[in-house]
Amino acid sequence: MNDRRRDALEQEHRPEMIERRLRAPSRHRHLPDAILGGIDGCVTTFAVVTGAFGAGFSSTVALVLGVANLLADGFSMAISNYEAVHAQREHVDGVRRAEHHHIDVVPEGEREEIRQIFQRKGFAGETLERVVETICSNRETWVETMVSEEHGLQTVGLSPMRSAWATFLAFMVVGAMPLVPYAMPWLDPTRQFLTSLAVAGLMFFLIGMGKSLVYHQPLLTSGLRTLLIGGAAAGLAFFTGYLAQAMFGVGP
Repeated sequence: MNDRRRDALEQEHRPEMIERRLRAPSRHRHLPDAILGGIDGCVTTFAVVTGAFGAGFSSTVALVLGVANLLADGFSMAISNYEAVHAQREHVDGVRRAEHHHIDVVPEGEREEIRQIFQRKGFAGETLERVVETICSNRETWVETMVSEEHGLQTVGLSPMRSAWATFLAFMVVGAMPLVPYAMPWLDPTRQFLTSLAVAGLMFFLIGMGKSLVYHQPLLTSGLRTLLIGGAAAGLAFFTGYLAQAMFGVGP
């Protein structure tokens, strides 16, 4: 590690910087929602484009189908994510209520659960008992510890509305990119498709690269992996449209 990176790390781990970082909400809390929305949006619209091209439909049909699919699927996905996060938050609240009840009815049993949880983390003897006493002296800390440690549930950052908006906006913005060439009437259908293909490939690759920067994954590997996933979905849609046109006469 070079001196510059070491100095930066030391700066980040000063007591006041640590306190500020722990108090601040996570900047990447809704990034998974945005990544999921972006990938699914691009796959969905480009699958429509490739399917229409494979079936021999006109550019106008591909554009109309793509826009309709973009709006409907984006809304559906946002609502689904809202409901999922809302259900998760309700589940966490239910677990909290149950833990409050358990503390009221069997406090020594709940205290023993705290003891065994931290015993498995390596605490023992007097240190273990001080940890148990400290946690159990504050009822809210006690409950939150049980929720996260015993049940393995996330207790912060559950915002259904923000998750839904992150998913919807990423879906719409990224998903609209493969449709842009079809709004250019001066391009012939083949060039529209090839341009859309290039744009979609770029979107997949950029999403993969962005994901790698946040989650500290290999940059090129992550970009190519996401590109291959999107390419596989697009290829499946193309051959489905092509086979439908060949077997059933579906087309213009």
